[in-house]
Amino acid sequence: MCILDTGVQDGHPLLTDSIAPADVHVADARWHGRPIQPHGTEMAGLALYSDLQGAITDTHTVHLRHRLESVKLLPDHGENDRDLYGAVTARSVDRPEIQAAHRARVFMLAVTAPRPVTSSPESEPAERPEAGRPTSWSATIDALAFGRAIDDTDPKFTYLDRDEVRRPRLFVISAGNIGGIIAADDHLARSDVEPVEDPAQSWNALTVGAYSAHDDMAGAPGHFAGYVPIAQRGELSPVSRTSVVFDRKKWPFKPDVVANGGNVAASPDRTDVDTPPNLALLTTRLQRPGEGFFTTTRDTSAATARVAAIAADVYATYPDFRPETVRALIVHSAQWTEAMGDRFSGETSRARRVSLLRRYGMGVPDATRALRSAADALTLIAEAQIHPYEREQGSSTGKVREMNLHQLPWPIEQLEALGGAQVQLRVTLSYFIEPNPSSRGWTGRYIYPSHGLRFATKRPEESLESFRQRLNTRARLDGQRPPTLDTETGWLFGSNQQQAPGSLHTDIWTGTAADLASKGAIAVYPVAGWWKNRRDYDQSDQGVDYSLVVSIESPEVEVDLWTPVAGQIAPMVEVKT
Repeated sequence: MCILDTGVQDGHPLLTDSIAPADVHVADARWHGRPIQPHGTEMAGLALYSDLQGAITDTHTVHLRHRLESVKLLPDHGENDRDLYGAVTARSVDRPEIQAAHRARVFMLAVTAPRPVTSSPESEPAERPEAGRPTSWSATIDALAFGRAIDDTDPKFTYLDRDEVRRPRLFVISAGNIGGIIAADDHLARSDVEPVEDPAQSWNALTVGAYSAHDDMAGAPGHFAGYVPIAQRGELSPVSRTSVVFDRKKWPFKPDVVANGGNVAASPDRTDVDTPPNLALLTTRLQRPGEGFFTTTRDTSAATARVAAIAADVYATYPDFRPETVRALIVHSAQWTEAMGDRFSGETSRARRVSLLRRYGMGVPDATRALRSAADALTLIAEAQIHPYEREQGSSTGKVREMNLHQLPWPIEQLEALGGAQVQLRVTLSYFIEPNPSSRGWTGRYIYPSHGLRFATKRPEESLESFRQRLNTRARLDGQRPPTLDTETGWLFGSNQQQAPGSLHTDIWTGTAADLASKGAIAVYPVAGWWKNRRDYDQSDQGVDYSLVVSIESPEVEVDLWTPVAGQIAPMVEVKT
């Protein structure tokens, strides 16, 4: 876990055995490695232990499965030049990779900034860019995640050698916090109009918002008597930002997931707001003379550290997984709290459900669900590659090159035996895009990303061949128009989300087990991106990776779906030496 922040105090007794002095870096050689600001050390406690309070109060031995690295991204005094945010981040990524090139690592960034103000002629007022539009900082994150090298001496977004072998990276980034909370406000309405901060709009990053896990004042210090928590238990934190105001035809949904970031309480007269320690998260304190080992923290930073810890544990369990797969598993494992779920179940409009998705993401990730499949929660993972575009001789414009059809090892007999019982199919498609090197291309959904991928499932009434023909016919028309999905009933979001911009697509289908028995085929196919129209930059021949995660759950009945699928897979498993 590489923490890009204010620096981590490696001498803290709860951290010292998990971070070596050689793994403490600074982005600028002129800076001192010793942290002065506390934020990085506070993030380290949650990034290492996830639930530090639970680790302390539990009587069992705590097994840590990942270690820490630290890069001081922010100066101790003042701040970095806004134009250099991307370059400083690229330099911060270089430091640990040069020190230990072959480690599997997660980069955690719980540092954000308001959207920049664009320069304009003196006769015109300065304006903020459209919410969701990429910046040089978020584009740098996208390029680094895709595996590119960035010139960290150039304040502009500039690639180094694009012919080098890519090294994909996983970034976990906070959505950013809302300041100036007012007790009288409807905090959900406020969050819906406060967009995530830069660079949390990054297409390839795993962006984390915050929800409030507690709404009682038991154990609060006496001077908080009469204070009332603002958020209901399980609801979005009052400080968490969203992407509800993003143009959903251009920009991805953010946050991708949410995690516990504490709550905010209002004074009895509603004139003051604060976070008492009982509504915050216990973590490690930057030690100064006379101070203890612990403190509390909160907000989307704390939530991000906890999700990053899950990502690191997934890597520890499956060290050969691609970053795209780790991101997919975290999002796939997420579930909405009861409070969130009530809002989804109360909405019949898919468009309104998408607004809720842009508020809550896919919910709260669960480490156990991300790492293990229960007998009644079968999970299949495919790591594959696709070549998006090809060109005819002399043509500068590409066309769709191929489509991948995944015929899944389906528990057909078991599903047919369940008949009309309700089951759920969950699909998550995760891949990384290469951002357009020209900022002039950051204005549209098909101009910013190098390529796009989408998924479609076979309908119950379709044969495999008719499914293939349906997709091929539509994809070959222009490589941009998606297959008609509105007739595929049962999806929670449907085409509103499956065809939305971004590099992560996820949806949940609910229907009878008998119908699901005949849906065991999923296609992944390309849609338009800037590679398609730029012959000299198109790297389709090299192929692009994607990860497809599919799970079946049968909440109404207990049935072993895992064993029959394992029996189908076992003869195909190759033993690697």
